[in-house]
Amino acid sequence: MIRELDTVVLAKDLEAYGLRRGDVGAVVHCYEDGKTFEVEFVTGEGKTIAVVTLAEPDIRPMRHEEILHVRALVST
Repeated sequence: MIRELDTVVLAKDLEAYGLRRGDVGAVVHCYEDGKTFEVEFVTGEGKTIAVVTLAEPDIRPMRHEEILHVRALVST
């Protein structure tokens, strides 16, 4: 179950936002249906890249055994 403030991993590229599968975001709102979420993606300095409405199949919870990876943001 995904909840507000959970750290989630993007399951697909979102080219319109310059986001790629594997990027990490934070759930900032859960809709009543429990299957739709507002997810915020930020740079390492905390600057918001995008706040996107995503469905459950588009994200997954971050696992405890995973490690973060850094990449340069490519502007679109």
